[in-house]
Amino acid sequence: MNLDLFPSRTIAIYMGRMFLVRTFAVLAMLVLILQALDLLTESGHILAQPGNGQPQIWHYLTLRIPEIVAQFLPFSVLLGTIITLSTLNQNSEVIALKATGLSAHQVLAPLLITSLGVAIISFTFNDRVVSRATATLDAWQKVSYGPMPIDRGDRTNVWVRDGDDLIQVERVSGTGDKARLSNVTLFDRTNGSLIAVVTGQSAVHEGNGWRMTPATRFDVVTGKKVALASIVVGKGVRPDQFTLSTIDAGGLSFGALRSAIADLSAGGRPTKALEGAMWHKLSAPLSSILMPLLGAVAAFGLARSGKLFIRAVVGMMLGFLYFVADNFALAMGNIGAYPPFLAAWAPFLLFFMIGEAVLIRTEE
Repeated sequence: MNLDLFPSRTIAIYMGRMFLVRTFAVLAMLVLILQALDLLTESGHILAQPGNGQPQIWHYLTLRIPEIVAQFLPFSVLLGTIITLSTLNQNSEVIALKATGLSAHQVLAPLLITSLGVAIISFTFNDRVVSRATATLDAWQKVSYGPMPIDRGDRTNVWVRDGDDLIQVERVSGTGDKARLSNVTLFDRTNGSLIAVVTGQSAVHEGNGWRMTPATRFDVVTGKKVALASIVVGKGVRPDQFTLSTIDAGGLSFGALRSAIADLSAGGRPTKALEGAMWHKLSAPLSSILMPLLGAVAAFGLARSGKLFIRAVVGMMLGFLYFVADNFALAMGNIGAYPPFLAAWAPFLLFFMIGEAVLIRTEE
């Protein structure tokens, strides 16, 4: 038996090129169909905004297509694998390769290496393009596809709890001790009952609290309003509670999300769901490597036995089961039922072992 991973460079290039062409052809077809269906619902909302027209439709496409590509690339790799291996099997090319002494792993090696390259491209694309497109599209949808406000990194409409009290801030500028709050409202509560409402134009971090200037205090019991030059509120409320109030994992790159998790963890904030999303940014692209293993069942067995179609369906079912298990584990991680690392990597490791078991059984 030949123990080289690639006994023939020509065959490796031939299979890798065939696999890539079919994978990206399936991906292009899926993107075209799904984007057309998506536009049927979203185009009405886009054009409902006064002043929007065809340029805004094209702008929406540039933001939405990267999300669709990232979401369905692993599925395209699965279909590309099944089509490639079914074609090779039907043409008796797999039998010819096996007759030369190649093992099942050697037959799949070109596809596995090619899918590793696809996984690297997918991670880079997700990190550089998809995260930015997602963040921009989310911000655009929040203003109902209207004119986008200038993004200076400010946060708007932030709510923070301070014991029984609630603090509402219209806008937060800056980070750390340089954070500045604009149009601040403090709801002073005791045992759930509202005692007073304190409002101010701005507040800055001072000591372990926030100095609000100028301020007005309205006493709910007496109904009196008192003007104050300044007042310190929110003692013990950290700046990161305002600046890191909302984190959208989909709109951040892997490095930015890891930094945000570190900041939240340092402030004692819960990070389990974000940690699961961070690990999933790695496991999701690497799922492309699983697809040749899960679809390998279509490569082996005699095509003339009439079971080639059944084998292809079994390969698709294994791939679908992986996507279901992946989404389920991620959901369990978000609610805290699974540890973040397990939620992201358990389906990958489980189906890797299933694929290897099927492949070894095939060789026997």
